[in-house]
Order: sequence, then C-alpha cells, then structure tokens
Amino acid sequence: MAQRENGSPRGRGRPGARTSGGRPNRARKARGASRVGTRIEGVVGPVAHGGFCVLRPEEGPVLFVRHALPGERVVAEVTEGADGDRFWRADAVEVLEPSSDRVEPPCAVAGPGGCGGCDLQHVSLPAQRAWKTAVVREQLRRIAGLEDGVAATVQVEAVPVPGRPDDGLRWRTRQRYVDLGEGRTGMRKHRSHEVVEVDDCLIDAHAGSDHVVDGTAFSVAEDGFWQVHPAAPDTLVSAVLEALAPQPGESVLDLYAGVGLFGRFLGEAVGEQGSVSLVEGHPGASSHSVRNLADSPASVHVQAGDVATVLAGRFAAGHVDLVVLDPPREGAKRAVVEQVVARTPRAVAHVACDPAALARDVALFAEHGYRLVALRAFDLFPMTHHVECVALLEKS
Repeated sequence: MAQRENGSPRGRGRPGARTSGGRPNRARKARGASRVGTRIEGVVGPVAHGGFCVLRPEEGPVLFVRHALPGERVVAEVTEGADGDRFWRADAVEVLEPSSDRVEPPCAVAGPGGCGGCDLQHVSLPAQRAWKTAVVREQLRRIAGLEDGVAATVQVEAVPVPGRPDDGLRWRTRQRYVDLGEGRTGMRKHRSHEVVEVDDCLIDAHAGSDHVVDGTAFSVAEDGFWQVHPAAPDTLVSAVLEALAPQPGESVLDLYAGVGLFGRFLGEAVGEQGSVSLVEGHPGASSHSVRNLADSPASVHVQAGDVATVLAGRFAAGHVDLVVLDPPREGAKRAVVEQVVARTPRAVAHVACDPAALARDVALFAEHGYRLVALRAFDLFPMTHHVECVALLEKS
C-alpha cells in the first residue's frame, strides 16, 4: 500500500474499482489495433508531468516518451497505445542526437525495459532540477492560470543527503523489493507487474530513519511511513515555519497531520496562549500525534477521521489564524478548501507532493480570494520525476 511520508497511508484508487457511490467506473471504449513495438523517429519536445517528454510525430498521436531529453532526436518505441488513442506511451530506445544534459545512468537497469523506479537517471542532476522546475511552473500556468509572480520564478532546490556528496544516490531510507527467492531481489518495470532482478538499488540508503527532527524524536508506527529522504522532515518543517511565521497566541489547524510533524513545531511557536488542532484520517498515525504533542506548550486537540467530514462537523470551528495542509497525492480538493477558507486564516501553508494537484488546489483557493504569495520546491526524490512543494497562500 502506498503511504504518506509523514506517517499515514496515502490512499490511491484501484483501476476498475467502484466509486464511493457504489457505481462501477465507466467502461473503456473499444480500442483499435495495438501499436506496441512501433518505432518512430523524431525530435523530442518539452518535458511533461510524470517523467516524460512530448514528441509530436508528423503522423499519428502525440507520444509521451521516457528516457529522452528535450531537443534530442530519438527513435521511440511504443510501449502502450492503439489506433484511435489520443496519445501513446513510448521509450527512447535509440538516441541519434543527444542533449548536452544527457549522462550515463549510474544504474545498469535504469533504461528502457528495465526497472521502473527511476525516471531521470539519464539526466544530469542540475538538468533534473531544471526539468522539475519546468513542470512545476507549467502546472501552475496551465491549471491555476498563473503566468507570472512566484509561479514563474520558482526554482527546485537541491537537498543533499547529510554526509554524502550531492550525487542523487543513497537517499531512500525505506525501499521495497520483490522477493525472487534464493536471496535474489527485484523491482518492477514501469507500469508493469514484470520484475527485473536488482542486486542493489542505488537510491536505497540501506539505513532507516531515526525519526528525529531538529533534536526532537517522534513516535512513529513500525509500519507507518516517514519522509524517505533523511533531510526531508527538517527541510519541510523549516519551510512551513518560515512561510507561516507563527506568532505567540495564534491558533493553528494542522490538516492531514500524520504523526504531528508540523503540529509539534507550530505548537512550540504559538506557545501557552496558542492552540493547535490536528486532523488525520489514519487512526494509528493520529494516536502517535497525541504522543508527539503530549508536552506541547500549546493547547492541543486531535481528531482522527476524514478531513472534509471532520471539518464539516464543526471541529475547530470559527476563526483560526494559520492552516497547514499536507494532503495525499490527489490534493485537498474543494470540500476541504472551502472548509479552510470558511475559518478565515491569515495564511495557509500547502505541502504538496504532486504539482498538478497543488495547482488545482491553488485555483480553488483563488476562487475565495487567497492568492499564492510564496512557493518553494525541493528535490527530495532525485533520479525520479517527483518533487515536493511548500506553497504559501494569503487572503488578497
């Protein structure tokens, strides 16, 4: 099960599953003849969200191509697609004219047909961060309608692993392998159940997290998730505190609170005259947040349950000064955003692991007069297309 990095599950729907209303998902239309294996030569266009580049051939649908870089001339082999589809997925299996940003992947199974865990090992680290910067900006432009300001100037920041060179390797403190028997391990191919044997994943740190942030130890369930990059908790806490600038005596609402990572430090900032109210959907993680804030100087209120439902039930009703949101990958969505703005906070910090979901939420906040005034993005998942953002929204 995919899980939240700060201590609770990240829910994700299963293809073909029933909706919350009990209706089956709409059946897919009949497809034309498969084009898997078709090879197409062309010049690669801009990056796209999801670890792809866009290639628009002279004929046929657009291709979303992995293992390519903008400006390269490649031979792309279709991996998913059929006649009549709006787009096909493909791998760059030959690079005829390489980009100056291309490097030799450090992992032997990172290329086409190999392990699906890393999207960007063929890209130099500076270019990986430029790639992610372009994606964040484009999602804010296309989805949130933000053409300038902080949306146009954000830069993805490097976050090296403490005590290691900034090489993008050995940062993942929790890794999952497929047991192949006889001591052999493997990892799955991209969008596939097929397994590639992997002796040593190069982003695996081979060490767990100590769950200590700025000298404070956190209680976390043995199977509960924590940020997998060892520098991530300190980095994100610092960014949230800097963005919100909490003052003594203020009230804070911590949503999707996990084990209380942000609530703990916000409680210290608002002090004895302040309050922190935490909502988390996973009961186990919520119980850990009670322990982690047991000695908080602030007044602490913890509620387990679906965030939108809990807020609609008048939990922490009335005005609050500050809100921090750390939703799952799909974002906070309208029901939660409307409950947040109803409490008229002076500032909202939105921690997002998906720039498209962040852009959708930013657009929802804008409907209620809250504008994006600051944004930081962090490269907490090197060699992959993933990026973490901390956005500050204030009432305009």
